[in-house]
Amino acid sequence: MKNKPLALLAAVLAFAFASAAPAQDIQERTIKFGHLNNPGHPTSLGVRKFAEIVAAKSGGKIKVQEYAASQLGNELQQQSALQGGVQEMLVASTTSLNGIVKEFGLLDFPFLFANERQADALVDGPLGKLLNSKLPEKGLVVLGYFDLGFRNVTNSKRPITKGADLEGLKLRVIPNPVFLETFKTFKANPVGMPFAELYGALESKAMDGQENPFAVIESSKFYEVQKFVSGTNHVYATNPIQISKRFWDRLSPAEQKIIQDAATEAQNWQRVASREVTGKALGELKAKGMVYNDIAPAELASMRAAVRPVYDKFSAAYDPAVVTLFRSELERVSKL
Repeated sequence: MKNKPLALLAAVLAFAFASAAPAQDIQERTIKFGHLNNPGHPTSLGVRKFAEIVAAKSGGKIKVQEYAASQLGNELQQQSALQGGVQEMLVASTTSLNGIVKEFGLLDFPFLFANERQADALVDGPLGKLLNSKLPEKGLVVLGYFDLGFRNVTNSKRPITKGADLEGLKLRVIPNPVFLETFKTFKANPVGMPFAELYGALESKAMDGQENPFAVIESSKFYEVQKFVSGTNHVYATNPIQISKRFWDRLSPAEQKIIQDAATEAQNWQRVASREVTGKALGELKAKGMVYNDIAPAELASMRAAVRPVYDKFSAAYDPAVVTLFRSELERVSKL
């Protein structure tokens, strides 16, 4: 009987300690979160939503500072900073991961998707998880994928109504082999160039054109230096939410859960917001004087057939197990 008060006290103390532990596991931290797009672009909106959720879940202890418009460097520089542990987070295209895990190039293959649901299902499913699992040993962790949208060609010369219209155009593309090979197929002159240098290259006429989603074209004011925008929808762009593995490993389990849950919530919110903005962005481009054209389904089918050798060439250089999964997943999502 004498031991009952002590047992009760021990139970109360254990409960109090357990209740306090999560709060003690959340430290005061500031996360530098970089991206390439201008403030107000859907990527920026997603980063701000993530910051808002993290602040709420951490009781204000973890702060997220947005660095928009390549303030921390181009995407490869920022990625290197994450690997070195001097920058905490980045959201940028999957193409920038090709040099780290080459199979990410599968996501850059042209004309894969008919709609956004298919793209979401691919990166959220087994293929995305397998690709993500290859990154921690390279110093990166992927927490989710923001929407960027279908990429479309703009230029200052002519409308693109078929693959042959790309011939001879000097186009800035994301500097990766799949994109370069895709546009070489149509006898364009693709040039890999950091995004931060693009506006100046278009303005000076060093480049005839470029390819990006409508929201990027609008927020970057490319309508000031480009006349034609064509609905090529040649690649669907999704942007992985990346965090430094060195930073991630310093977080407590409670902090990791906050960051991961916030990334998932922000991803789901951002995808909806981005697609709403995309619809409005095309209208804005037309209103600001750009000449828009769709491409006839038969011509798109011809372009899709023309780039089949790109699939074959790069697939042969990738891990066969990953390629097999990619093909089965592509078949699965094509029904969505």
